[in-house]
Amino acid sequence: MTFVRLALVLLALGAATASAEPFDQQVEGLVRPLANGLASIVFFRVDLFGQPFPLIVLWLATAALFFTFYMGFINIRGFGLAIRHVRGHFHNPQARGEISHFQAVATAVSGTVGIGNIGGVAVAIVVGGPGAAFWLIVAGFLSMSTKLVECTLGVKYRRHNPDGSVSGGPMYYLERFLSDRGRPRLGKGLGGFYAVSLVIGCLGIGNMFQSNQAYVQFVVITGGEQSFFADKGWLFGIAIAAAVGVVIIGGIRSIARVAAHIVPFMGILYVISALVIIGMSWQHVPGAITLIVNSAFSMESVTGGMVGAIIVGFQRALFSNEAGIGSASIAHSAVQTDEPASEGLVSLLEPFIDTVVICTLSSLVIVTTAYPYGLIDTGLEGIALTSASFEHHVSWAPYPLAVAALLFAFSTSISWSYYGLKGWTYLFGEGAVTQMIFKAVFCAFIALGCMIQLSAVLDFSDAMVFLIAIPNILGLYLFAPEVKREVNDYIRRVRSGEVHVNTD
Repeated sequence: MTFVRLALVLLALGAATASAEPFDQQVEGLVRPLANGLASIVFFRVDLFGQPFPLIVLWLATAALFFTFYMGFINIRGFGLAIRHVRGHFHNPQARGEISHFQAVATAVSGTVGIGNIGGVAVAIVVGGPGAAFWLIVAGFLSMSTKLVECTLGVKYRRHNPDGSVSGGPMYYLERFLSDRGRPRLGKGLGGFYAVSLVIGCLGIGNMFQSNQAYVQFVVITGGEQSFFADKGWLFGIAIAAAVGVVIIGGIRSIARVAAHIVPFMGILYVISALVIIGMSWQHVPGAITLIVNSAFSMESVTGGMVGAIIVGFQRALFSNEAGIGSASIAHSAVQTDEPASEGLVSLLEPFIDTVVICTLSSLVIVTTAYPYGLIDTGLEGIALTSASFEHHVSWAPYPLAVAALLFAFSTSISWSYYGLKGWTYLFGEGAVTQMIFKAVFCAFIALGCMIQLSAVLDFSDAMVFLIAIPNILGLYLFAPEVKREVNDYIRRVRSGEVHVNTD
């Protein structure tokens, strides 16, 4: 009921614009107790070498390590084949599905490459020290294997609806596993638990956090406290919500078309911008790399040393690339293919792009600039610190960064709207009215995200995302032997020439 009340309050915002700040405080008051209570459960901590260690991070990290070894380092040996699939070498126009391999990975990447890649990395380095960047990369590499397992299952156990659309994801393969073993009620219950968590979680990570950080960056480049938008988060939020609404109303095909254009552009824009800033601090690059590695294995530090860096690095990486959460498998389920393993291989590229490439560049921007020039001691946090690092070298650099941030927020929101929608339709059916209700509520929460403080949004988003991982990882372990056979057999058939290669 809390979420329903929040949505209703938002719809009545037009009558309360004169008291925007008190309204913001009221929203914060509603969300903060929920975020604190949920976070205390999901992020339950135990003491490890003098550092508080969230058990949920251990749950995810252990799974990533296990699948990397169990699947025979598929994140390395399957990488080249993944690129060939994205380039369309194995596309089958006669296969069932709604979108191409490239559109599927673009949609999934748009859901993972978000504001967290810019602001979240800065938070990780401030909290865990420069060594967190090293463990963030390690976590990204290991996460590639987890992503392959869940996306293979997403395609294999998807459902084809009468209208030609596809529904897939953890709720379907979790239900199927138990139903096939004579436990249909338990399977439906586990799938329902995932779907409910996904719906609630998408309202945090998929829109509120994204729109909040995009708004913060927009205010910075338009004058800070003197900006016209400084006290009008609701107006900025409504503008983003309207843009998202135009895209998501057309379903996954519309989302995939937009993602296929936005993802390459925003990725190239940010990568080039980051490389330019790093290049302008070239004299600090060797020292930055040394600092990152030394801090990663240091046993004593004000930030917790090696253990603290591992915890923060893994937590931020897994939040960013979402491996183990299962959300990306929903987008991949819509791919046009009859070979589930083919899309599992394609999904290897997501954590690589999201964490190994983009998050690494964000880390280097901060460590080569914020540390040598004292920006790390200014009290700036999140995207503000990253923006200051860009601005230190190029006064107008925050502007392209703001464009990238807005695109990251927008693309993440449209992808997560689809994830949440599939959780919603799993619970309430595929009816058109049912879907429109969800889309309206989703857009309302985008605007809401611009009116509450970062702390509440971040805590709420993290808790929801990691909660979803509990049933999903359990299912991945249960399905592991089946996925291993599926992937190995597919790779064997590709190598033997049994799988048709598209030469068009």
